[in-house]
Order: sequence, then structure tokens, then C-alpha cells
Amino acid sequence: MLRRFDDPYNDEAGGTVLEGYDTAQVCLNGHMINSMAEGSPQHNSPFCERCGAKTITQCPKCNKRIPGYYHSPGVVSLVVGEKPPNYCQQCGAPYPWIESRLSAAREYIRELDRLNENEKGLLSRSLDDLVRDTPNTTMSALRFKQLTAKAGAAAIDALKTILVEITVEVAKRQVWGA
Repeated sequence: MLRRFDDPYNDEAGGTVLEGYDTAQVCLNGHMINSMAEGSPQHNSPFCERCGAKTITQCPKCNKRIPGYYHSPGVVSLVVGEKPPNYCQQCGAPYPWIESRLSAAREYIRELDRLNENEKGLLSRSLDDLVRDTPNTTMSALRFKQLTAKAGAAAIDALKTILVEITVEVAKRQVWGA
């Protein structure tokens, strides 16, 4: 019988058998600190060594743990996930690293002088669909690409730097060809 990760049990040889998602430790800026915060707590850290931000293991909105590495008995994986999730699968809220990047992108958009206020608003509203895989993602990606082209190469580069790590794959391909 297999148990969930948060309910480990001992196998016949006396070792602990785990199945399911471990807890991820992520800094508030979205850097993965430890995708196995429960299974390998010796790698946990209260602050990020890359940016100095505080680290969390739970959703700030609902206090449910952030899913990390998936343990599967009998399967050995040398690849450990380095990208934290964008949204809490328990309450649907964006994690702090999504909110802060979207806020930074919106602030940058407000400073673009080649776009009028209506265009800035359209560009800003398109951001939410770039980080979610929704029916509106394709249209938002097209709008984003058109408006950033009008805003200029510097705007394209700056917004790519802010958003590329959190943008869903379909939008990345449409906007940046990545």
C-alpha cells in the first residue's frame, strides 16, 4: 500500500517510503530554494542566497504547502524541479513572485511614452493571461506582441526580463518565439 508524502511509512527493510509531492521552499521573488523542504530539510534556508528575500513553504493566502518535488516509490530521478508554481492549487491565488513581477511589469508599462493611455491599459490587462493558460492567452499574447513592438525594442527587452520566467509556454512561443 502506498502512502501520501505527508504520511510516510516504513518499508520491510526499515526505510521510509514516500509517495507524492514534497513541500517546496521558495523565496518571495520566486527563486526555488529547496524542492524537497520536508525530505531534505538540511537544504532549507530562511532567506534566498540570490536576492536576500524571505523564503516560504506555504501559500500566504490559504496556508497550504507549496508543492515541490514528486516522490514516486521505485523511481529514481536525477532532475529536481527548479521552477515553482505560479498559482496555489488549493485556493487559486497567485504566489507572491507572480504578484511582484506583474506589479513590476505594470509599473514599467505606465512609463512607456510611445503608447497612449488606452494602449497602456490594454497592455497591462493582457499580462494576467500571459501567466495563466486560459482561452484568452493566445489573444493576449498577440496584443502584447503588437503593443510592445509599438513601444520599442527596449520595452520588449525589459518586459521579457521581468516576465519570461512566469509566462506560460504557449504565450512564450507566441510572444518571444521561445
